[in-house]
Amino acid sequence: MYSKSIQYIGCDDADMKLFESQYVTPEGMCYNSYLIIDDKIAVMDTVDPRKTDEWLKKLSVALNGRKPDYLVVQHMEPDHSGSISAFRNLYPEAVIVASAKALQFMPQFDEKLNVGNTMTVKDGDTLSLGHHTLSFITAPMVHWPEVIMTYCPEEEVLFSADGFGKFGVIDADPDDWACEARRYYFNICGKYGGPVSTVLKKVAGLSIKTICALHGPILDGERMEEAIRLYSIWSNYDIETEGVLIAHASIHGNTAKAAEKLAEILKKKGAKKVVVADLCRDDMAEVIEDAYRMNKLVVCASSYEGDVFPPMHMFLWKLGLKAYQNRTIGMVENGTWAPSAGRAMRALIEPMKNVTIVEPLVSLRSSMKESDIPQLEALADAMLA
Repeated sequence: MYSKSIQYIGCDDADMKLFESQYVTPEGMCYNSYLIIDDKIAVMDTVDPRKTDEWLKKLSVALNGRKPDYLVVQHMEPDHSGSISAFRNLYPEAVIVASAKALQFMPQFDEKLNVGNTMTVKDGDTLSLGHHTLSFITAPMVHWPEVIMTYCPEEEVLFSADGFGKFGVIDADPDDWACEARRYYFNICGKYGGPVSTVLKKVAGLSIKTICALHGPILDGERMEEAIRLYSIWSNYDIETEGVLIAHASIHGNTAKAAEKLAEILKKKGAKKVVVADLCRDDMAEVIEDAYRMNKLVVCASSYEGDVFPPMHMFLWKLGLKAYQNRTIGMVENGTWAPSAGRAMRALIEPMKNVTIVEPLVSLRSSMKESDIPQLEALADAMLA
């Protein structure tokens, strides 16, 4: 329970090990839903269909014999809207409150859904429950176009949809929100820094004591203040940590050895923080997180079929997809008869916004040799300049 009037009725899904079929979630996920009890009752979002039965039982217990008057749908991804049909079957008289775009999406996900009574809301619209008021804030492209957030001034709580969410069940790592929230943000919302920044400005003047996101723990106190601080950095593509990420994609291990040698050189030259990541074996979502967290990146890759080794291609393609920007990038290529990785990586990097590619391009032939060390030294100097 959050307060006497607001109850948590969400569900943990510890068996969800691959969220959205692409993000590793060893601790599972949670689908958060809340119940606001007043003269009229509002349900804030539903849950993934994997947890429909559990959620309906929690809802029934929390209602204690009453019926909900409203279902507020803030976001239409199935992990939050997947139980709308089941809710509607049980509570046909409830009014579904959502943006116009969300109401458009509903039958797209379930053609058999009888949407029924609805209330379309836009920026600034309000809904009185009696002693509580719901004030709606449009949040398009955070990270879908239909998203709304909801502010309750009487409780000073912001229901933030997917904003301020994180991977994991609701009480996973309660003292380390930032790690999995950062991986969540950059891989899911990273492309939409502008819209996130716009929403942050919209809510900046509100008195907020608590943030209730659709994933992750309820945020309050210092943890909430830190989350808002980090979101300001992340949404503006600013630098959180001064450091160098070296990401390598190595077929037989020779390019990896060069990456490790470069890390050694950078540390000797005074780099504040150096992280080495293996794109073939490490969680790429974590590597993308580090790429945004730090201000400098070196990509090291083998040539492959006249192009670049696919794990590196995927990494750089994803960074471009997620609007990677405002960073400095160095490159190391490896090839036996016709090195092509440098050219291929440059083609993926150059379209990125406000990215500086530093020289030299270190070009190895098959393996790193003593004669290649001066090239790596020169690249380290350029990265630290």
